[in-house]
Amino acid sequence: MSKIFLKTKRLFLKYITQSDFQELKSILQDGEVMYAWEYDFSDEDVQNWIDKNISLYQKYNLGFFLMLENTSRKVVGQAALMPDEIDGQQYYEIGYILKKEHWHKGYATEAAKALKDYAFNTLNIDEVIFEIRPNNTSSRKVAENLNTQIQGHFIKHVRGKDMEHLIYKLAKEKN
Repeated sequence: MSKIFLKTKRLFLKYITQSDFQELKSILQDGEVMYAWEYDFSDEDVQNWIDKNISLYQKYNLGFFLMLENTSRKVVGQAALMPDEIDGQQYYEIGYILKKEHWHKGYATEAAKALKDYAFNTLNIDEVIFEIRPNNTSSRKVAENLNTQIQGHFIKHVRGKDMEHLIYKLAKEKN
């Protein structure tokens, strides 16, 4: 198996490589999975996704990671911790995209919690955000399960569309 970034009770989060193209295609080209993005990825988009994440790994050791169930080694989706900029302000964002057959099994919450813990305890980051479309109730529940709070919203311009996103924030607890 390729290099592991993090392990949880049920998951491995591994670095994406070129050999993951077909797995990523099965996620990013599934209209049901990508409904909040309002578009399916082309093959070129999938390749750009791989290239972008490899670049993020090289620069920050962060990005989207494949989520594999640790006993079967089957890919359940992707989870991310990565730098982000909204309206000129720098953040660290947590994100997740799961294959539909793995929805509602707690994998996104488990991965997001592990990435939050990594951000706070290893990187010593003071807060993380989640960018979520208002109609994406499942993703909102994941963020809310981690005790995040909506701190605002912004418009993201994607492929000529203005897409509203809520900003959920979670601050590191002060000792």
